[in-house]
Amino acid sequence: MAVTAGVSFFSPAISERRGHMADKKRNTQRKHIRSEGAYSLDEIRSLTMDDGTRVVTSTDGDIKRPVCAGIDVHKEILMAAVCRTDPKTLNAVFYVRQFKSTNSDIRTMGAWFQSHGVQDVCMESTGKYWIPVFNILEQCGLRPVLTHPKYVRQAKGQKTDFRDAVHIASMFRMDLVVASFIPPADIRDLRELCRYRLKLTYMRTSEKNRFQNSMTVSKVRLDCVFSDPFGKSASSIMEYLIMTEPEDVSDKQILSMVDRRVKASGEDILDSIHGYEFIGIQRDKLKVINLHLGQINECIRLIDEKLDYFCQKYSRIIRHLATMVGVTEESALYILGEIGTDMSVWRDDASLASWAGLSPANNASAGKKKSTRTGDGGHYLKPLLVQCALAAAKSTKKDPYFHYKYETLKKRRGHKKAIIAIARKMLVAIYHMIRDDADFLPVDHEEVLHSTKKQKGLNLDNVIAFLKEQGADDDTLRLVERQCGAQEMDAAEEMESVSSAEKKQSVSGSAATSQPIQESVNGSPVLISGSQKGRALNHHPKDPAVATATAQNELL
Repeated sequence: MAVTAGVSFFSPAISERRGHMADKKRNTQRKHIRSEGAYSLDEIRSLTMDDGTRVVTSTDGDIKRPVCAGIDVHKEILMAAVCRTDPKTLNAVFYVRQFKSTNSDIRTMGAWFQSHGVQDVCMESTGKYWIPVFNILEQCGLRPVLTHPKYVRQAKGQKTDFRDAVHIASMFRMDLVVASFIPPADIRDLRELCRYRLKLTYMRTSEKNRFQNSMTVSKVRLDCVFSDPFGKSASSIMEYLIMTEPEDVSDKQILSMVDRRVKASGEDILDSIHGYEFIGIQRDKLKVINLHLGQINECIRLIDEKLDYFCQKYSRIIRHLATMVGVTEESALYILGEIGTDMSVWRDDASLASWAGLSPANNASAGKKKSTRTGDGGHYLKPLLVQCALAAAKSTKKDPYFHYKYETLKKRRGHKKAIIAIARKMLVAIYHMIRDDADFLPVDHEEVLHSTKKQKGLNLDNVIAFLKEQGADDDTLRLVERQCGAQEMDAAEEMESVSSAEKKQSVSGSAATSQPIQESVNGSPVLISGSQKGRALNHHPKDPAVATATAQNELL
């Protein structure tokens, strides 16, 4: 395709602006080497030389904490090391001392830290042994920092308690330790209650499964007639069967325990019970399970009373979170127990999503990107947000915002990845709701709700409307309307003729299958049945001579 020289498809202003943007982009990507001291701090952070060398400079120096401490935590002993850095030579001096894990010795260790001017203390998370050390040091006015053992692990062959404490303090001095998120004391209490209640719920579900298995073994099929085999009516009947001998069981007594709102008939309920038999120790097992279920329910009730205090304390934040579809007040309280109420501890919403295990991982080597599966973090928060995301994706009447988002993602990425993406969106929204003290109202809420799910088809009305928006004159509109109208009429006539031809062909085909027809091959008549003719014509439906010849060969 030849292009006339000197003709530009863009206006001079647009070409000039694009050229300026391209030059600016090249300048930001690569900076020429200047004389020493000519670079600003922002330029040093993103400096790329002409030969491709990238320069990364630490802004605050390598030593972040001139005076700090590290603790190697064990069950019975604590190996503590104080690191003091000389401000002139930057050489570090370590003071190492061993303490016991008793409360009094931990307080003595805190006083020893303060005598050296230590305010920041780093320790690795060893089971649950770090919790009393952390709490007591926090009460002493120090700032304890917890880290995962993988970030301060010593090389094999160089590991002793003494070297571990020095190594932790040395890395902490350089700020090479990744700190774990530890919320304030009141949020930690809320987290303990929420997690313990969740464990009790799991235990209750396990006991219900055992109870239902014993019912099946004992030939009691109440789960087939009741929607909830642990509802009021079913529980009363099972308690009556467990406490009563089989010969003393009365059908009238059983029917009196059934609630009027139950849809199942009395005959179906009795048929599910008749012939039951407690084999072996099934009766005793059911009694123990029933007793344990009552105890678990009582424990959950006591925890709920404790949680009411936190519901009132954080009622304002809970009301904000409950405005988002898929999040109830109970789940909002659980979320607060995991992430806290202070969003300043997170760098941004992406940092919170990464900590919760809802962001794809970075895993690239030799220029190849490998698996980017989400991390294993957030063992309590991640399943909770996934449940909230499933509830939000099913909501089509109350607020279908996340439902539309889910359907769009599901077409491209599948169900599992779409749910993880919705959970991440919900966590990002929670971050901003808590930080800004606001209800749920995303910037694209109205756009998503009012956008049509199906694209408009291309027809004459859409073409005319588009041309009007582009400023076409009336003559052009009439010309397009006349041409498109003529094409639509021709297409309609063609479709009508094709449909009539198909109808005639179907009628003739049915007549052909009902009686044999006569064909002529080389002047002699040949009788061919309808099925034979169909096989013949299928070989070459557009050439009758070839079709009849094929039919003759099949008859011979």
